[in-house]
This record gives sequence, C-alpha cells and structure tokens, in this order.
Amino acid sequence: MCVAVTFAALFQSRKTKGVTVRQATSDKLSRFRNSVRSTIALALATAIVVAAAPATAAPSKAAAIVIDANTGKTLYSSNAEAPRFPASLTKMMTLYMVFEAMAAGRITKNTQVPFSAHASSRPPTKLGVRPGGSVTVETVILALVTKSANDAAAAVGELLGGSEEGFARMMTAKARKLGMKSTTFRNASGLPDPAQKTTARDMAILGMSLRAHFPRDYAYFSTRSFAFGKQQMGNHNKLLGRVKGVDGIKTGYTRASGFNLVSSVKDGDRKIVAVVMGGNSGGSRDARMAELIQAYLPKASSRSGGNPLIAARTIEAQEPIVASVAPAEEKVAIVPVPAARPKAAKRADVELAFAKPEPRPAATVEQAEGEGDIDPVSTASILSGWVIQVGSVGSEAEARALLSKTAAKADTLLADASPFTEPFAKGGTTYIRARFAGFPSQAAATKTCAALKTRDIACYAAQK
Repeated sequence: MCVAVTFAALFQSRKTKGVTVRQATSDKLSRFRNSVRSTIALALATAIVVAAAPATAAPSKAAAIVIDANTGKTLYSSNAEAPRFPASLTKMMTLYMVFEAMAAGRITKNTQVPFSAHASSRPPTKLGVRPGGSVTVETVILALVTKSANDAAAAVGELLGGSEEGFARMMTAKARKLGMKSTTFRNASGLPDPAQKTTARDMAILGMSLRAHFPRDYAYFSTRSFAFGKQQMGNHNKLLGRVKGVDGIKTGYTRASGFNLVSSVKDGDRKIVAVVMGGNSGGSRDARMAELIQAYLPKASSRSGGNPLIAARTIEAQEPIVASVAPAEEKVAIVPVPAARPKAAKRADVELAFAKPEPRPAATVEQAEGEGDIDPVSTASILSGWVIQVGSVGSEAEARALLSKTAAKADTLLADASPFTEPFAKGGTTYIRARFAGFPSQAAATKTCAALKTRDIACYAAQK
C-alpha cells in the first residue's frame, strides 16, 4: 500500500509544475527509501538471531535409579518418577504372576501352556510355537528370562488371566499392591501400547519384590542359555558373568522406549537394584549400568534395616489350572547358570508337548541389537524389504485378528514369515495394514501370495 501510494505521488509530480511540489515529492521519496532500508536491516537481524538460536532438543528418554535393597534408601536418581515405556521389562511382572501362581498351587513347572492363534502371532522375538501347540511352564519361564519370547508371554498370560487383556488387568492390580503407583500394563510382553507406562522407581520396586518374595524362583534370572528344539537361546543380559555380583534381571527395547535394563547386584551383604531406561544403544546402556554399580554398590548398607519399599507378599487362593494338551513328544535342554561363570554347565531335560517350532524368523533391527522385543508398528524388518499385505482395516485389534486368522488358514505357507501391523493415514483417517515380513526376494513374496490366493486369502506383495 505504501509503495503504491509513493509511486502514485511520483507519477503525479511529473504532471505538476512548481518547485514546491517537486520538493515535497522528493522528500516523500527519501522517506520511502529510508523506510525500506530499515525494514531490510530488521529482517536481516531477525534472520541472524533465528539462525543463531539452538534447535530445540528432542526430549530425553533417559531415566535411572539405584536403590539399596537392604534399606530402601535411594542412592541415585535421575528422572526416576518420569513416565516411560517398559518394553520387555513388562515380563518381570509376567514372571512375578507366574511365580505367584506356582506358589498358590494353580500351576506347576510341568503344567502345559497352550498357544492360541493370538499368542502364536506375536511378533519376534518368539519361540515360534504354532497355534494348538504347547510348552511347559518352566519352558515359558526360561524363554522369558533368556530370549524374552513375546509369544510365550502372551500364552501364559492367557492361561492365567483367561485372555491377555484380563491378565494385564491382574498385572496392574498386583503392581498397585506392590507399591508401583505409576505403572499400568496392557499386555504380558511389553510390545508397544501407548497406555502401557511405568517409571524407573516402579521397576526397581518390582525387581526387589521378585527377589524378596520368590528367592528360589528368582534363580531363573541367572540362566545364561537354554536349548529349545534346535535353537540355542542366550540371555540378552550381557552383564551376567561380566560385572561382579550381577545375577539378573531383565533387558528391554522398543524404539519408543530406548534401551532398558534392570539389574540386581549382590556383593557380600550389600545388595542394590539399579534401573537404566532410555539408552541410545545396548552397549551405552550396559556401560551406564556398570558405572552406577561401581559407584553405588560400595555405598550400600551391609546391614538389613528392613526395606519399606517391599510390600508383604500376598498369595490369593485360586483354583488350579489344568490345560488339555497332546502327549509329550520332544525335549528341551536347559542350561541354568549361576551368577558366577561356571566351569561346566549340566543339562537337565524338561518334557513338553507341541507342534514342531517354526523356523527361526528373519533377524530384525532389534534382534541385531540383542534385545527381546520389537515395535511392530514401525520396525518390521526384513531380509529384502518385500512383504505380503493381507488387508487394511480400521484398528490395531482388527489387524491382529486378521493376521491370526490368515496364519491359521495359511498353515505352512507363512511358517517362515513374521506378522506385523503398520498404520497409515488417508483422507484424514488412520488405517492399519496387516502384513507378513521375512521374504528373501520379490519373487518369494509374489510366489507365496499366489499360493495364498489358492486358499481364498486376498493378498499382494509390496516393498516396505
């Protein structure tokens, strides 16, 4: 507007005679030039300030705490009360519930745990037991403390809670009784759910409660490896046998949570539980944990004054569980290893009944890092990048149900594939893709899809 008026005045000055008018126009032009210079200078200054301002850093996922297990005293704390995603640390509570059910007589180590289509469809890491198969409770325990198997967690959750959702409600109720005020569980495995939250302090309370309430069963956490079928499953906790006094407990990772670890450490009469959450890598997380142990274990009390953070153990009486399964067919070799590095491990056989385990799934990004769970929404990975999509639905639950139904109908055609879900937005609405990953090439995915279509399964091959 100002520019238009000024140029209009200049044009008018050419038609006007007289020095006074021309001088007035000249003054206007001078003021205009000064105004433009000021505006340009202000813009340049603003740009320089904006460019010099530091970018806003992404919020850190990191949190940590060290607690004296003899006294309950907090020796170190950083963001320990901040909400965090537990990832596979969730399985600590799953195991607490298993140990409690064993103590109550509901199940024994030899009780068979059946795998439903839902349990079998859980993303890797997993045992790979097909729908209708089963394993013993002890096999589930070992699979959770070493491989961090998501399918085993879902299966035992369904056994104890009737459904995984019902079991998650039981887990949350137990968390409240243990004093875990900021924890909510939504599944038995720790696979991503935005409502599944905890804190570093709550995880420390759970770690101390596991050891105090179930000292004999707690020894499972020091298992280094066990053999399942042809698979040798090593413990994801790399501090076992490497850092003096570490005898458990659990690792965990999803992209949303970062790298998590809870460690129980005992040296003589000194005992601590330490938690590190939100690490940038497995290695940096382990290094941080080792630093905390070295710094604070010597400061822990050698005398037990009673730990007020550990609630009294309560066991609710419930009816025993009897699962109907096929006769035992195969054996699992277990290699339990104590905290100190053994010279030679002895093997013990445990009976189980199940259909033959599925071939080992393709390694994922998270498995390459040595962790126990994945984020099925954003990380389904994949030898070649080729996947098979079997549908696009309106919710995560529908997508999971479709994957389970497809896997059951496909039988062996998808035995080597890994189911996952993936959200996408269209027209302002979010949909969920139901997909199977793990195909070595486009040809393999296309060929498998063609075979699925002969069984009336709609699908197409796609590159992720």
